[in-house]
This record gives sequence, structure tokens and C-alpha cells, in this order.
Amino acid sequence: MSDMPKRYLQTVVDRLTQVMDTQTKAIEDAARACAQSILNDKLVFTFGTGHGSFAAMEMYPRTGTVTGFRPIVESSMISFHRVLGDGGARQYRFIHSQEGYGKAIFDSHQTDPGDTMLMFSHSGINAVTLDIAVAAKEKGMKLIAVTSMPHSSSVPSRHSSGKRLYEIADVVIDTGVPLGDAGIAIEGVKGKTGATSTSIAIAIGHAINSTAAELVAEAGRDPYLMVSPNTTEKAAANAQNDLNYAELWRRLKAR
Repeated sequence: MSDMPKRYLQTVVDRLTQVMDTQTKAIEDAARACAQSILNDKLVFTFGTGHGSFAAMEMYPRTGTVTGFRPIVESSMISFHRVLGDGGARQYRFIHSQEGYGKAIFDSHQTDPGDTMLMFSHSGINAVTLDIAVAAKEKGMKLIAVTSMPHSSSVPSRHSSGKRLYEIADVVIDTGVPLGDAGIAIEGVKGKTGATSTSIAIAIGHAINSTAAELVAEAGRDPYLMVSPNTTEKAAANAQNDLNYAELWRRLKAR
């Protein structure tokens, strides 16, 4: 019987334990920045390309998440699962390396210096990610990076700034995921299996979101948490979520 299920799951547990042991303060610092933006009636924008976009999208509207988080989801950055044909992997590989595209994405959103930008990028080196990071800093926004220091510190930037994401961010949270992401070898097989960057990034994102919810509540404000409608309390959940959407619209309408 294969021990691979346990090997993989233990890898995830070990990395999450490392994050818990070494990154708690950084997560708290990130949550404070997010909560401050929300308490000031501002927004927390989230962004990632490729698999990093999954973590960005988990931040809202997801069960248990705080109203005020605002994912930036660019379809050309996420929809390459078909691999071949329209919007395929080759197009993604090309477009996320094009400097200037990220600035166009950033400029399409009405940001404010009081907003926070939360970015998820395993490598932290590609052009679109760094375009947005640089633009956010120039705007005066607080910048949070969830990235892999073992990977990012081992490779050069692919942006004219010469910087990697962790070198620009105000708060850096290290996933600890190794260079190349996948980390489990199979005898006789070229390459490794067992990628963990996405699962670790999502866990960190929810730790930030949950801590921000607590901080908003401690300040005497309603965090407008999203509620699952997939229970016997569907009507009540939908009513609460409609209130949450109205709160988000209030913030957006003020832009």
C-alpha cells in the first residue's frame, strides 16, 4: 500500500506548523493593516496570478470572510486550465510576463491611499505581480506579500525595478515552500510531486482574514461576515449576505 497520501499530508502539516511557529507576528501585522483599512471605510484589495489567484479569491465573498476585502480577478491570469486553445497555458505564460499589463489592471480599479493590497505570489518575481506591487506602493497603500522566501530569494526579478515582491512589501509572510514548489521525490521519476504553495497561501490568507474580523469586532464594529446558505437557515443566511453586499456597495459607491 502506498504511503504517498501520508507523505503529502505530512508535508502540508509540517509547512503549516512552520508557518505557525515563525510567521504568526507577520500574520498579525498583516491583519492589523487590513482591519485598519476596513475600520476607516476603505478596502483590502487582494491579487494573485495563476494558482496565487485562488488564495486571492478565497478572501471574499467566502463563508466566514470580512466584508471590505476586494479580490482583483483578471480572467487572463486565472483561466488557463484548458491548457490548449483559447486562454490556454501558453497565453498565460506570455501575458503574466508582460510589464505594463499589471499597471493597466491596477488603474482599472478605484484604489485609495488608505486601502491595503494583499498579494499572493509563490515566486514574487513576475512582471504583472510587480507592476501591481509598485503601483500600490506609489499610491501610498500598505502592501502585504504572501510569498516563498526560499524560492523568491533564490531567483532574480523579471521586472525593470529589479525587485522581488518581498523587497517591496511592508509586511512579508513566508510560506516556507521550497524552490520549485513541489517537494516529494518518486524513485525513478524526473521532477517532484506534491505542490503545497496554494494550500499554504490559502491557509495564511484565512488566518489574516479571521484575525482582521476579530480586530474589527474588538473595535466595536460589525465585520459583516459572510454566512453559508447551504444549511437549513438558507433564508437567514441570504438575508445576512445581502446586508454584507450592501455594505460593500456603500464602500464602493463612495469612490
